[in-house]
Amino acid sequence: MANVPETVRTIVGLRHRHTTRLHPENSALLGALFAMLVVWPVLVRNNYAIDVANNVATYVVLGLGLNIVIGFAGLLDLGYVAFYAVGAYTAAFLMTHLGWSLWECLLASAALAAGFGILLGAPTLRLRGDYLAIVTLGFGEIIRISLNNLTSITGGPNGIQGIPKPSLFGTTLNQPIHFYYLLLFLAVVAIFVSGRLADSRVGRAWAYLREDHLAAEVMGVNAVRYKLLAFAMGATWAGLAGAIFVSRIGIATPESFILAESILIVTIVVIGGMGSVRGVVAGALAMLLLPELFRPLQTYRLLLFGLAMILMMRFRPEGLLPSRRRQRELQEEPEPGMPTRSGQEAMDRGG
Repeated sequence: MANVPETVRTIVGLRHRHTTRLHPENSALLGALFAMLVVWPVLVRNNYAIDVANNVATYVVLGLGLNIVIGFAGLLDLGYVAFYAVGAYTAAFLMTHLGWSLWECLLASAALAAGFGILLGAPTLRLRGDYLAIVTLGFGEIIRISLNNLTSITGGPNGIQGIPKPSLFGTTLNQPIHFYYLLLFLAVVAIFVSGRLADSRVGRAWAYLREDHLAAEVMGVNAVRYKLLAFAMGATWAGLAGAIFVSRIGIATPESFILAESILIVTIVVIGGMGSVRGVVAGALAMLLLPELFRPLQTYRLLLFGLAMILMMRFRPEGLLPSRRRQRELQEEPEPGMPTRSGQEAMDRGG
């Protein structure tokens, strides 16, 4: 067991002496919900609705990946879409130029995206808050511009076209329902892993760094190690989602990975509740389904959507389904003489 990486031991439960058990009623509810999700596309048989569900599942995975970086570790990343793009283009290149299957490309996309996560994290270890956000924003734009200019590799503005559909057990996955089950499986795995990490030793180290970076280092938390781990693990989920995304739509273009995508993923995490796994799922549902519900009101759709977000930030800033820690931070009044959270952050920056 000594040779098994710590994060792997945490996920599979070998690091837990007291395994968290679900209440029987909650277990039955989750089982019924999962069964409903499995049979839903068969009953609906509506490709448009299934495509919307595929988009929701994709952004659930992306949101959970960014939640590791922002929600767990407290590292504000505004260029997360860059890892999504790296995973997508890696899979697109390998499938079209080298004839790899999607299943082989998933590993390559995840590994390369994790490598880029470490590449971004290493030079930004001393940055926090607004400064880290600016650097990650620039990183995302560098990736997008590179995709536009490296024509011999990425196809430039035209992207990589003609990406073949994957096959599984002799069946070609060329229908929305096929990718629905693939994305549902990936989303369930991402939810399980994120839930295990949240209450693990790794998750607690991230929480210590997020709440008080200096105190965490004084108490022996290796800031370099855990920050790089957060960037790498968050990027891994983006790489996996990117590989499935280009396989599903059959083309990889730079326009699919613009800054607005990063903002959308950040919004999913914030609206749902930073640090909350179930909150990210709720945030993805809200951000992807509300625009579809407002579609009949085409003229006022963005106005209504923006108004809903303003009301959300005004009356429930902790998110739809926040973590208990985050809810306490935003709702409890500070003790007399103690600095507020914003004041503490200003002192940390030397403000």
